[in-house]
Amino acid sequence: MTAASLLSPPKAATSRGRVRRRVLLFALIGIAALFTLLTVSLTTGEMSIPAGTALRALVGLGDSGDVLVIQQFRAPRAVAAIVAGAGLGVAGCVLQRLFRNPLASPDVMGVTGGASLGAVALIAAGATQTLIPVGALSGGLLAALLLGVFGWRSGLAVTRLVLTGLAVQAALAAAVNLMIVRFPAELAGSALQWTTGSVYGRTWTEVWGAGAAMLLALAAAFALHRSLAVLDLGDDSAGALGLRTSHARLRLLVVAVVLASLAAALAGPVTFVALAVPHVVRFLTGPPTAVSLALAGLTGAVLLLASDLVVQHLLPVEGLPVGAVTATLGAPWLLVLMLRQSSPVQRSHG
Repeated sequence: MTAASLLSPPKAATSRGRVRRRVLLFALIGIAALFTLLTVSLTTGEMSIPAGTALRALVGLGDSGDVLVIQQFRAPRAVAAIVAGAGLGVAGCVLQRLFRNPLASPDVMGVTGGASLGAVALIAAGATQTLIPVGALSGGLLAALLLGVFGWRSGLAVTRLVLTGLAVQAALAAAVNLMIVRFPAELAGSALQWTTGSVYGRTWTEVWGAGAAMLLALAAAFALHRSLAVLDLGDDSAGALGLRTSHARLRLLVVAVVLASLAAALAGPVTFVALAVPHVVRFLTGPPTAVSLALAGLTGAVLLLASDLVVQHLLPVEGLPVGAVTATLGAPWLLVLMLRQSSPVQRSHG
């Protein structure tokens, strides 16, 4: 061994140091972006409010008109986007690792269809706006129940769960479309807007309720991260290490579904966020760790809040839901992912 080799740091340690620096830089940029977007969301609109005035109004100080605009309209909408985006980011990260499939998302697993069914059913019943998120959460949990019942016979095998999720999603989406077609004209527009995804009109009651539940679900996701890391090794290796893979997968699936359902309760069935965020985090920070879940939540919050600002201020059409922006981004992203997944197969047959 040469003197130079003794003086140089090991390659593994150098690589870990680079990853930690990259993760720290990514986190700092994400926090700065979130703070900037939140400031923009509070200060811009039909009535421009200076940042200092908006912050004072947020805590109830200053002109009563400013306080009303900030506290009752802008702040709940922005916080709802942050909470929903964080839940979708973590849910997507858990599902993609759980199923070892880069295309896994709440849409695939039927959560979106269940949330839509629950919300549309309450709209049809004439429920108030406050109760619609409750219906969305109930519908998402119903989708999880159906997924567990139909997938249980295979011991919650990955392939069967994905196929079952697709079937559940298709059936629930068909039920939603049938209900909307049968709606009176005055209800159909409201139902269609909700099924696209929107944070318009959120109240502090909805935000605090969903936010508190989201914190509990996020804590559960971090507590189960070790089980998720062991499942990354494969079922055989996980079983050899003493992990009951079916039970661990079921617990993680329930947590992911609850996160996605709570996000849908606040923002409707927003697409693309849960699908794209895990890929962005993995590309920028490397292999998944416990920190990856936190970064996925941060990235999801930034992405959904930014999309809502685009809807409010950059598009020429007023009244578009935030889901219109995320769906527009999601279609080409999904196509690219499918092409990347199929390219190794194509090369192997070439």
